[in-house]
Amino acid sequence: MADVRLCTVVITAPEEAWLADFVRSLVADHLCAGAHVTSPIRSIYRWQGEIYDRPEVHVTLHTRTDHVPAIIARASDQHPYEVPCVVATEITDAAPNYAAWIVEQTERP
Repeated sequence: MADVRLCTVVITAPEEAWLADFVRSLVADHLCAGAHVTSPIRSIYRWQGEIYDRPEVHVTLHTRTDHVPAIIARASDQHPYEVPCVVATEITDAAPNYAAWIVEQTERP
């Protein structure tokens, strides 16, 4: 497990149902061990010259860093936004048993 790097991946979306289905597919395919969905959140951003202030849904995935490219590719293909928010942050410390669970759950069968 020492050579496996872990991270969290944050994704936002306009609808909780879409995001929950998307996350379930990632868990089913062992691309993430689990996730925490937060709804609603308030997002303020600039898009195409206008400032928006809208409710969104947020998820934090727990996974391996080497799964991030596949998660980004799937989000780019399936996400309802033209430019979805998908960002990863490496986990530098974690409870050893939780980190081991992430590694176990994200092993490809």
